[in-house]
Amino acid sequence: MSGSAREVFHVMAKPTGAVCNLDCEYCFFLSKEQLYPDSEFRMSTEVHETYLQQLFAAHPADAEVNVSYQGGEPTLMGLEFFARSVELAARYAGPRQTVLHTIQTNGTLLDDEWGAFLAEHRFLVGLSIDGPREMHDAYRVDKGGKPTFDRVLRGWEVLTRHGVEWNALTTVNAANADHGLAVYRFLRDELGAGFIQFIPIVERMTPEMLPMADAGWGVRAKDRPLYRQSGSAVTHRSVTGAQYGRFLIDVFEEWARHDVSDVFVQMFDTALAHWLGMDQVGLCVHARTCGSALALEHNGDLYSCDHYVEPDYLLGNIAAGRMMLDLVDSPAQQAFGTAKFDTLPQYCLECDVRFACNGGCPKDRFATTPDGEPGLHHLCAGYKAFFGHVDASMRFMADRLRAGQDATALRDWYAAADAQRGRNDPCTCGSGRKFKKCHGAQANPAAPTTKT
Repeated sequence: MSGSAREVFHVMAKPTGAVCNLDCEYCFFLSKEQLYPDSEFRMSTEVHETYLQQLFAAHPADAEVNVSYQGGEPTLMGLEFFARSVELAARYAGPRQTVLHTIQTNGTLLDDEWGAFLAEHRFLVGLSIDGPREMHDAYRVDKGGKPTFDRVLRGWEVLTRHGVEWNALTTVNAANADHGLAVYRFLRDELGAGFIQFIPIVERMTPEMLPMADAGWGVRAKDRPLYRQSGSAVTHRSVTGAQYGRFLIDVFEEWARHDVSDVFVQMFDTALAHWLGMDQVGLCVHARTCGSALALEHNGDLYSCDHYVEPDYLLGNIAAGRMMLDLVDSPAQQAFGTAKFDTLPQYCLECDVRFACNGGCPKDRFATTPDGEPGLHHLCAGYKAFFGHVDASMRFMADRLRAGQDATALRDWYAAADAQRGRNDPCTCGSGRKFKKCHGAQANPAAPTTKT
């Protein structure tokens, strides 16, 4: 982890642990119930207060402190828990500290009472939705295997009706990976999403676990073997590197033409930060080191990362006399963070886009390099394709921003180039389709048509 923990770290609290009212097929976290076999999976009032007291104490006096909840499904705790969270945050926040309340939810339990509360206290809500109905329902199902799209849309309607600020949390998986434009246009045009996070699904498996995982794990979440970051196989639900790169490029080409500064895509913001030479970026996956995004279980156990909630990465328990800041600053967590860069294969160190990619998340580094060195990211091909594709655009925007100008000039840059492009020319995204059948369909209908 670069810098002092006191300067920057984030805790994702899981008040219901891994318990959820849905049973999404690709969810790696549901099996974490097995870590706490006798638990009721509800954060106690004592642990809740300890968490918030220590969280504010660990941050600088003038910091913005993110009070963050996810799961499992955190709304299962009920509104009373979150009302108490707001009260405790107000009690423990320093006079110059500001509070940002955030929650990640599947949205299926939201009603108008929730909407009014979230709006009143200015919660930022991350809403999980994987695109149009058929893509969303491919894997996001309830405990009975039934689709959830309509229930999520009702939750979205609650948020919009009450004016709650929300982000779209959209996984990229085998069901939607080949439909980047359709997914993006749905989120932008049908839902009015102004902030979007794309999360690649990579279900890492051992050969022994793969058949059960591919079959859907069984009826109950507790039937799943404890998920650990081990193995070199992936499930059929996982996105490939080539698919992920194509997905991001398809979205970027649409965004660059129409939505710069109107729609914020986390991956694009992160890339631009790298081209601007910033040390701190929005997406930890592509930061040089990691270790600043920790996970707090319902009983007070603090883990190195949300993706590493397993025994080897348990730092300690804040309800058992351990101080959060001491655990964040511990040698074990420092080593966890710096290992991200220190263990990069030579192939990555020599890569032209390493400055932007930084090898990706360590959890997915189970492939081998062309010369046989272990530690290559499963999505390497996609990262190389995407970062290479956006290089000229990122340089353009970075130059404008350094000059004190607006990055929206990228739209004009694309429009000028499109005006000279024949509609039967190959699309700029590299899909191999004609421009008029791909990103040119909405770009410049008046552009000249060349002979095929």
